[in-house]
Amino acid sequence: MSDTAQAHQPLPMKTKLAFGIGSTAETLSLYSYAVLVTLYYNQILGLEIWMAGLAPTIAIFTDAVSDPFMGSLTDRFRSTKWGRRHPFMFIAPVPIAISFWCIYNPPAGLSELQLFAWLTCWAIALRTFMTIYHVPHLALGGELASDYTERSTVMSYNNFFGWLGGAAMFKLNTLIFFASSAQFANGLLNPEAYHMFSISMAIVIVIVLFGSAWLTRDRIPYLPQPVEGADKFRPTDFLRDLMVAFSNRNYLFLMIAYFALSLMLGIRSGIGTYMEIYYWELKSEAIGSLRFYPSLAGYVFGFLISSRLHHLFDKKIVIVITAVMLSVFPALPVVMRLLGVFPDNHTAMLIPALVFCAALGALAGSILNISVMSALADVADEIDLKHGLRQEGILYSARTFFAKLDSSIGHGIATFSMWLISFPKKAIPGKVDEEIVWWLGVIDSPMTILPGLIAAFFYSKYQIDRKQYEETRQGLMARDTKA
Repeated sequence: MSDTAQAHQPLPMKTKLAFGIGSTAETLSLYSYAVLVTLYYNQILGLEIWMAGLAPTIAIFTDAVSDPFMGSLTDRFRSTKWGRRHPFMFIAPVPIAISFWCIYNPPAGLSELQLFAWLTCWAIALRTFMTIYHVPHLALGGELASDYTERSTVMSYNNFFGWLGGAAMFKLNTLIFFASSAQFANGLLNPEAYHMFSISMAIVIVIVLFGSAWLTRDRIPYLPQPVEGADKFRPTDFLRDLMVAFSNRNYLFLMIAYFALSLMLGIRSGIGTYMEIYYWELKSEAIGSLRFYPSLAGYVFGFLISSRLHHLFDKKIVIVITAVMLSVFPALPVVMRLLGVFPDNHTAMLIPALVFCAALGALAGSILNISVMSALADVADEIDLKHGLRQEGILYSARTFFAKLDSSIGHGIATFSMWLISFPKKAIPGKVDEEIVWWLGVIDSPMTILPGLIAAFFYSKYQIDRKQYEETRQGLMARDTKA
């Protein structure tokens, strides 16, 4: 069977699993970093909240700039043996693991300014090395399948294993490293736990990232290569590639929508752990359960039904509905608490009510992510037909660029807002001033609904339906046959 024919065959289960597990370590490193780093440096090491929030914000912003550059580089990279994506996926795991460990193990005796510099430098390193892996890995996912529905299946595996590395590993870590004790009612505030946590996670990161790259290498002969005779990569090429990508209106609207969505998610991420500890007054095990069980239900159902939904409905309909759900459901607990109709802290109904709303949000987020990632592969076909360029790298990296840029803004807004309300260092749950806690809730939820609804509006402008997809695929096949 020819390479072209083989490329259009259904993907083996091994390949889908191998691709998916790569997102486990990606999410593990970035999820743990996003959830714990501000808390660790502010509440345990005593760094001012604005500094503990500014360092990750600087890192995200700096890293965002590298994403389109990396996307353009991997799109134009040529290797007969290793392809466009895998060389970068092989070199990144060890530096990622080292950077992750260093973040949670600063030298003793550092001044506050030195501590800020340490966090900033290693946070930039972690995110930059993750970009070297993450962008080619996402682009690989866009290339593995050419079928309209199977692309959604591939991204479903990526999405599910991403959940596994995020909420599932966080739950496991709250049981192993951050369990509550007589000395620390909330294990996330135990400074001794972070050393073994960081060592263990660094080892897992190396094994999983390298394993994903190694176990997908057999697909390299069937993946697209740069056009014969194309110019070698130059540092300025990514600007031209970006212009080509954004000349596509479908891609433009997807990015505007994602910009608004990322602002919402950035604020929620920046303040989420503080909400769980100080607003809802949950212990570490309960926090792990709240992040694990709702997302388990949401992501498993999302994994199972996304492809079926895309078989029944155009992706745009699914994207718009789930964007609205993701905006509203996670915000409901705080909105209802502010209205006086949500269960009080430490009551029997609190956890079930939080779990219910979180599960609906996780389901929406899971399906939305799968749908948008699948839609980007369809946009790549459209651009290829018009411009003769396979741009999966630039398309996924530009999306990541805006996500990180906007997430850094959202994270900065969250931590700056906490500084404005004078949230204390080394605070004790249940002992924080009620007015400060009230404002914490306002920052987390009512403020974040609007950007999510704006995202849903721009997602509705996406126009590629199944008929247009089929026409584009036929055009590409006809062109390849002539070639």
